[in-house]
Amino acid sequence: MTTVCIIPARYASMRYPGKPLAELRGATGQARSLIERSWRAARNVAGIDAVYIATDDARIRAAAEGFGARVLMTSEACRNGTERCAEALGQLSGVDMVVNLQGDAPLTPAWFLEDLIAGLRKAPDAALATPVLRCDGETHAALVADRQAGRVGGTTAVFDADHHGLYFSKEVIPYTGQTYAPEAETPVFHHVGVYAYRPDALLAYPTWPVGRLEVLEGLEQLRFLEAGHKVLCVEVEARGRKFWELNNPEDVPRIEAMLAEMGEP
Repeated sequence: MTTVCIIPARYASMRYPGKPLAELRGATGQARSLIERSWRAARNVAGIDAVYIATDDARIRAAAEGFGARVLMTSEACRNGTERCAEALGQLSGVDMVVNLQGDAPLTPAWFLEDLIAGLRKAPDAALATPVLRCDGETHAALVADRQAGRVGGTTAVFDADHHGLYFSKEVIPYTGQTYAPEAETPVFHHVGVYAYRPDALLAYPTWPVGRLEVLEGLEQLRFLEAGHKVLCVEVEARGRKFWELNNPEDVPRIEAMLAEMGEP
């Protein structure tokens, strides 16, 4: 099987314009852009045959080619990262699986993607797979704090006994009304913004109508659920690693602290 990773990146984010080029300092104090750190994370994943950055912006293209990435130019009409990946896939051939690593998730460990790829291969009834990570009390509190402050932070997921997704939300679900010790397990699962698609489902995605829930939540994966397709939630293990996406400028210090803690240059 030929598996490619596509990292969709756009400059004109409403919440954080220019986010892919935001610089993050690692343990050595060296600054690297968010998109470069995400690209480096993808290159550490076993089983991925090629990594591409898909963008519609010349600034991102220039930066990506500057650090050695392969770039696929896509149109400004793409409404989300999945549509951008679908358009990019149309420029490739011989692909059996597409991994979409969001360009705002440089802390994604390689084993998250490796487990994701393995999970989709074992689930022929699923159109796509996506990782979920059980929140500890510290992460749960951070998600709740974001919502209380009016910030759109991480996404949470709920799924059935067979790990098929029931719903994804920018609210913290399921609601528990409890507080937890920092290291305690919680019943809330943080959705990791990575996807593995079967090519036929990915190519069909832009042709499906945008559903009401996708519009309300602003979550692209809900289009699969609203169109009646199964989304496999693959539970992954943190193995002591912290995980957080860069959603708002306020996230930069948090992620830089995590990079320093992990010894990432």
